[in-house]
Amino acid sequence: MPVRISDMIWFNALWFQCVWFSTVLGREGFLPVAIALIALHVWLTRDYRNELRQLALVGGIGVAADSLLSLAGIYQFAGDVVIPLWLICLWLAFAAALGRSLAWLAARPIVASLAGAIAFPLNYWAGQRLGAVDFGYSLSSTLTVLALTWGTLLPLMFRLTAYLAPRTASEEELS
Repeated sequence: MPVRISDMIWFNALWFQCVWFSTVLGREGFLPVAIALIALHVWLTRDYRNELRQLALVGGIGVAADSLLSLAGIYQFAGDVVIPLWLICLWLAFAAALGRSLAWLAARPIVASLAGAIAFPLNYWAGQRLGAVDFGYSLSSTLTVLALTWGTLLPLMFRLTAYLAPRTASEEELS
């Protein structure tokens, strides 16, 4: 079966960066762009039902964790919302990237944990510097909580992504 463009690492990485910029920089103003990019991704995938399930479950973990962090006062978003729609879109896009452009981390849980502990806090700090989020606690406290949270959750998200991945016919025959 030929590889679809949505599964190509370079395409997925570029697509994810477009979603990141439209959500973090554009926020509500670019929400239609982010939604269109996510719809394009789903449309380009081989099995849209499985993809929607993965986006909902894996992205849902990110949304739930960020919601809890927001309710705990770690994050503060404009309009006093628990979690803005643009961040939900970003989590859906991230869920799509886990099994594609970020898949190389899946077989390396320790590296994935370190990546979560470093990359997530840095991304949220960038978001804070760009005005997308405010921190309710000191920078060092916030980054520590984020490092612990995402250092733990990212490897689990990779495991769930692998579990939800569609199996090939030859894999199904072996089961």
